[in-house]
Amino acid sequence: MRIAVPKENKLKENRVALSPDVVKDLVKKGFTCAIEKGAGEKSYFKDELYTAAGATIVNDRKEVFASADVVMSVNAPSTDEIGMMKKDAILLSFMYAATHPDLVNACVKAGISAFSVDAIPRISRAQKMDALSSQANLAGYKSVIMAADALGKIFPLMMTAAGTIKPSKIVIMGAGVAGLQAIATAKRLGAIVEVSDIRPETKEQVQSLGGKFIEVKGDASIKIEGGYVKGVSEEFLKMQQELIAKHAAEADIIITTALIPGKKAPLLINEAMVASMRNGSVIVDMAVEQGGNVAGSKMNETVVTSNGVKIIGESNLPSLLPLNASELYAKNISTFLYHLATKDGFKWEMEEEITKGSLITHKGAAVHPSVVKQPVTA
Repeated sequence: MRIAVPKENKLKENRVALSPDVVKDLVKKGFTCAIEKGAGEKSYFKDELYTAAGATIVNDRKEVFASADVVMSVNAPSTDEIGMMKKDAILLSFMYAATHPDLVNACVKAGISAFSVDAIPRISRAQKMDALSSQANLAGYKSVIMAADALGKIFPLMMTAAGTIKPSKIVIMGAGVAGLQAIATAKRLGAIVEVSDIRPETKEQVQSLGGKFIEVKGDASIKIEGGYVKGVSEEFLKMQQELIAKHAAEADIIITTALIPGKKAPLLINEAMVASMRNGSVIVDMAVEQGGNVAGSKMNETVVTSNGVKIIGESNLPSLLPLNASELYAKNISTFLYHLATKDGFKWEMEEEITKGSLITHKGAAVHPSVVKQPVTA
């Protein structure tokens, strides 16, 4: 099978789907790899490294798609590029299909099968394929580093001859993969860390990393599915905001990480809470691409409010660490491929949990529960 990797062309995207090391492994296993010229440059992988690993460098972007049996990318290609793929070809990428019906429609029209790596079930045997976690882990780290850079003070307690410097206080909203890495990073830098999460089972994880858990009593409206919060009542969010407001007013930094798959990100930090923060405080809204957790945040901008609070709205934090992000993603997506196929073709085990959970379209038909009811036309 011929695997093709296009150069990512999404705004602010520096990652690439396959690293030279993973290409070398694919070639050893009998796959053929074609890499678009310059695809790895922003991740510090020159074309020569891919050539040495056994890949072919392709200059023509159209040929990358048209000649591929399998297209592997970080972000889904454009609808036009999907249309260039040959019938019965396979796409592996992030798709977020439930909120991108145009991509589903394009896959159906092209007659291809598309797997979405963000839909891989979060089960123990799929951990090595979990690109959401590998990328969120890096994003959590980077969010703290960005906040530290923007803050006009240091994180740790420091006792000097000129006086004692108090440690910075950080409030982290959400103790998922990104939040937990943010806690660990902030603690290593010496900050006081307080954490809010509506899932009570995260309390022990937060405390094991040295964070203080801000506990809000849960209610029956909270729906957890596959490790994600699928739904929560307005009453609970209001209760959470009232408690968080007290901590926000004293925080030097707030980092928000809350996402609900297929829905707009919940508003966690309202205008009043932003207004209560001290001049020079920093907020990093990690959910800005899905509508944002913070009132006033803007995608790919740093907003400075009238009271001097900086709100950082970086939409693609993993892309700011492209070398590590690409290496981890390449391991994730190649492990996924090895699960689905051999060099001779795909297994198409349609009732197998990972296949069934991640397959969005199959040979020109929408098959995933999240999209099968959409009005997709061939």
